[in-house]
Amino acid sequence: MTQMAAIDARGDTAIYPSLAGKRVLITGGASGIGAALVERFAQQGAHIAFLDVDDAAGETLAARLPGTRYHHCDLRDLETLKACMATMQAELGGIDVLINNAANDDRHSITDVTPEYWDDRMATNLRHLFFAAQAVVPAMRTAGGGVIINFGSISWHLGLADLVLYQTAKAAIEGMTRGLARDLGRDNIRVTTIVPGNVQTPRQQKWYTPEGEAEIVASQCLSERIQPVDVAALALFLASDDARMCTGHEYFVDAGWR
Repeated sequence: MTQMAAIDARGDTAIYPSLAGKRVLITGGASGIGAALVERFAQQGAHIAFLDVDDAAGETLAARLPGTRYHHCDLRDLETLKACMATMQAELGGIDVLINNAANDDRHSITDVTPEYWDDRMATNLRHLFFAAQAVVPAMRTAGGGVIINFGSISWHLGLADLVLYQTAKAAIEGMTRGLARDLGRDNIRVTTIVPGNVQTPRQQKWYTPEGEAEIVASQCLSERIQPVDVAALALFLASDDARMCTGHEYFVDAGWR
């Protein structure tokens, strides 16, 4: 039984009535944390659209969750992103919640970084978050409010090795969140950042040996590995009306790994 199935079997998953019928757009939603976000918001009765470049995983997930929409979108291409955002808003009739989840944490050394690689990493991990937010703001203003949830990373708080560009982008996201929250707050648009710790996804497991995973757990306050559904649980709360006074800050789900 998967962890998600085990949680469902216990029947102790929170339901937020304010999320029912919400129009939610999730980037990087085909796998890992993104897929957990798609599943959990769908369970809340939200209308989901998600973007990714992994068509096989995206189409499989959408087929399993009736009512969700998958669209291929390379977020590094701003013209493509603009077109995807327009299509999604037209299909859903607007966006109430934007979740900027997509990122890529490929390892790299300082000596191997070229200007071209720098630009690619910033386009992959930072730039699209701003322009996706920019695209949904007009409709959110018209609707009287909305929620933008960005995804940061524990990595720059810890200063991990071989991730300098990723960490640069993720640190900037927290600053961008505070700026957006200030500028958009009077429009009742809340902007927050979720900072996951090391989440046990297939992608992350390729970087860590069992010994490495044991070291992570030993560095945490809690003794279990963080799962994608743990991160999704925080996103549900921040997107709901229960979090109506939460904005401009980052919220950690890292099992105390700091």
